[in-house]
Amino acid sequence: MELDVRHLRVLCAIADTGSVRKAALQLGMTQPALSTQLHRIERTIGGRLFHRHQTGSHPTALGHSVLSRARPIITEMATLVAAAREEAAGAEQRRLRLGSVGSRAVPAWLRKVHDRLPDTDTTIHVDISAIALLRMIATDQLDIAFVHESEGFPLRVPSDAGSRVLMAREPQFVALSVRHPAAGQPVVRLTDLAEDTWMVDPTADHEYAAMRRVFSTAGLDPRVLQVRDNATAAELVASGEAVRPCQPTSLAGPGTVVRPVQGDPLGVRLLLTWRSRALSAPALDALFGDLRAAYLDLARVNPTYVAWLLRHNRSLPHLLDPAPVRPVAAQPAM
Repeated sequence: MELDVRHLRVLCAIADTGSVRKAALQLGMTQPALSTQLHRIERTIGGRLFHRHQTGSHPTALGHSVLSRARPIITEMATLVAAAREEAAGAEQRRLRLGSVGSRAVPAWLRKVHDRLPDTDTTIHVDISAIALLRMIATDQLDIAFVHESEGFPLRVPSDAGSRVLMAREPQFVALSVRHPAAGQPVVRLTDLAEDTWMVDPTADHEYAAMRRVFSTAGLDPRVLQVRDNATAAELVASGEAVRPCQPTSLAGPGTVVRPVQGDPLGVRLLLTWRSRALSAPALDALFGDLRAAYLDLARVNPTYVAWLLRHNRSLPHLLDPAPVRPVAAQPAM
């Protein structure tokens, strides 16, 4: 077997996720298929590239050596493809490539950008993994991305990328069944949910680790179920089988309620990141303003979250006014 870029991406995915299983999910493969491919790659190279443990897969010395050479090749190939596509699309056409983690602010953000830049070919790539989005920024596949950073697990923003904080700390609320004993409380305690099964998305960066960190600090050890499908997760919450953390701008689904957690033990930081030299300063200001306005529009309809924002951020009261926030018009520098 001859190695190609596809095989190098497999090695990088295993190294980045620390697990063959997680890498398979990221690459859209089955775990057995990815394990077989890894064995073929190792036979081709002639040595073992990863140590396999119960806690995950970690590169061997040979693995580190191969990865150090593989990453520049992948970056160069992505740059080549992106440049070729840009040339094929025509130099005259303006384009803006947005990326985002899952957020209810995304549709309104995209609509605001479309309204302000009607002649720009604007696309958006949504991925639950902030790490994957930052990788796309680094390899010139995205111009700008909205990402979440789990508290205690800082993201590695590419060295040549810029970033700006939208929310220094967004508390994570919890979704639970309307039949849950704590559903009638305006604020629930973590101990009220200690006997419940909690849910996390296994593809969400550090969500599981951040949750376990909070539980350990509180001296709790609840069951945790990993569910990737949102529809299934919503049904499990509504049926009372599980609870799950959610964004404070989330809407309660049928048979569920969304409540803040006392002390706000779970939190994330919201960042806007961009590729170096991809956008002018006025364009960045306008895109940030669009995102901020879309986010605050969501916050305004949730009295509980508005109250939290007013208590924790003194710069927001005038922005939480019913009057819309109007960003300054600007064009992206292409």
